[in-house]
Amino acid sequence: MKTYSVKYSEENDIVISGDGNNNIWNKADSLIDFTSPWNGNVIKKTTFKAVYNSEKIFFQFIVNDSLRHLHLSENKNDSINVSDRVELFFRSDASIDPYYCLEIDTAGRIMDFKAKPNKNFDFNWSWPSEDIFVKSSINKTNFIVEIAISLQSLEALNLLKNGIIETGIYRAKYHKQKEGTFLPTWITWVNPNTKTPNFHTPTSFGILKLERF
Repeated sequence: MKTYSVKYSEENDIVISGDGNNNIWNKADSLIDFTSPWNGNVIKKTTFKAVYNSEKIFFQFIVNDSLRHLHLSENKNDSINVSDRVELFFRSDASIDPYYCLEIDTAGRIMDFKAKPNKNFDFNWSWPSEDIFVKSSINKTNFIVEIAISLQSLEALNLLKNGIIETGIYRAKYHKQKEGTFLPTWITWVNPNTKTPNFHTPTSFGILKLERF
């Protein structure tokens, strides 16, 4: 399995801003190893970073993209589901029974749900609001999404074990077609080796290894 090392920060009162300017990100390694295995579409650079301290783990996506697609509707989940977004999935083990999904659009809106194999989704579940915080920004050439999650909530869900978090890291990019509709390109850190795009499979996960844990 692919592995990304999450650096430790001694800072206690870390507040994410969504603008990418917090000094904590200087400690993190940059992960840019993203592909779309299912088509030949050109993929603009996506940079993922993660750091943690004694209480939380912090994630950052910087996505090079000057043409963002944000669909707005009254139903938040339906809206996010057809918008440009970044995604994090967490699992306890390869059975993915269950696993937990975070899908966040360019406006910083969260679609969070619990899932079981064969895309059995429970949208009545949500990450405890006191244990997650998201900020985002949209700039001329990119958008940034930053996420803070408490380590306690990851441990309570059996997702953090001995400094290991089994994680899927993804992105959905929607391209406007000639007739005005939008179709997605599916982008992933780990190639799941499926014939059609599918993040909801055990082979799409890698490992986040917390250093000094």
